[in-house]
Amino acid sequence: MGTSHSFLRYRIEDLAFIIAGFVLTSLPIETASWLSGSIWRFFGPRVGRRHARALANLAKAYPDKSESERAAIARNMWGNLGQTFAESFHLAELAASHRVELISPDVPAAIHSGKGYVICAPHQANWEIAVLALAARAKIKPAGVYQRIKNPLVDARVRKMRAFLYPGGLYPKNSRTARQLIRHAREGGVIAMLADQRDFRGLRVPFFGHLAPSTPFPAMVARTYDLKLYAGEIIRRPHVRFTIRLNEIKIPKTEDREADIFSATASLQSEFERTIREHPEQWMWSHRRWG
Repeated sequence: MGTSHSFLRYRIEDLAFIIAGFVLTSLPIETASWLSGSIWRFFGPRVGRRHARALANLAKAYPDKSESERAAIARNMWGNLGQTFAESFHLAELAASHRVELISPDVPAAIHSGKGYVICAPHQANWEIAVLALAARAKIKPAGVYQRIKNPLVDARVRKMRAFLYPGGLYPKNSRTARQLIRHAREGGVIAMLADQRDFRGLRVPFFGHLAPSTPFPAMVARTYDLKLYAGEIIRRPHVRFTIRLNEIKIPKTEDREADIFSATASLQSEFERTIREHPEQWMWSHRRWG
C-alpha cells in the first residue's frame, strides 16, 4: 500500500512539474521569474515545517532583529526561490544572454595555468548561474555534484535540465562521486559544488556565531593537490540579472594538514556568511544548517 501511494504521489508531483515547466517556459524569462516569485512568496510562509525552520534559523543568525524583520526576510527568501525555480526552465536562454556579469579578474590566469581548481557557492540568488557564467566566459568544463530529489521522476527531469552546465559530469552525492571529482581535478578540471549545507560527518566551524557541521571536501582536495579554492558570491539584480564574484580562499600549508583543512573550511564558511549577511533574503534559510 505504501509503495503504491508513493508511486501515485510521485506521478502527481511529476505531472505538476511538467505543467509548471510548460507554463513558465512559454513566458518571457522576466515574466516567468516575477510570476513564480510572487506565487512562492505568497504560499511559502504557509508551508509549515520548512517556513518554521527558516524562521528558527533566522532567529539563530539574527537574534537582534525583530520578528517582523525576520519574517520579511523569510518571505523574500521564498520569492527568490520561486524566481530560481522559474529561471531553471530558461537556463539555455540565460547561458546565451548578457544577464550575468562575472567580476573575477584573476580567474583567467588560474584557468590558463593548466591546473584544476575548486569553486564553491552557497544556495544564494540563483546558484546555477555561477557555473553558467564561468562555462560561457572561460570555456571550462566543470564537474558538479548534486543532492538527489526524493521523487525519482522529478529528479531525472531536473538533472537533464542542468546537465549541459556540467560538461565534466554531474554526479549524485556519494562516496564514489568524491573519487570521480578528485580525478577530474587532478587532470586539470574544475570542481563546482554547493558547500553550505549541513554535513553530519563534516567539521564543526563557526557560521553566524554558532558551530555548524560543514563539508571539508573542497578544502581537502585543494590542500592535497595544491589547487586554488574559490568561494562564489552570487547576487541577484533587478530584471533577472546577476553579478558573480569569485573570491579566493587562502589555504594554509603547514606541517599539520588537518589543521590546514579545518582553517580553510572555516574561511570558506566565513566568506559565505559575509555575502549572505549583505543579501540575507537571497539565501535558502530553510536548510537544517546547524543540525
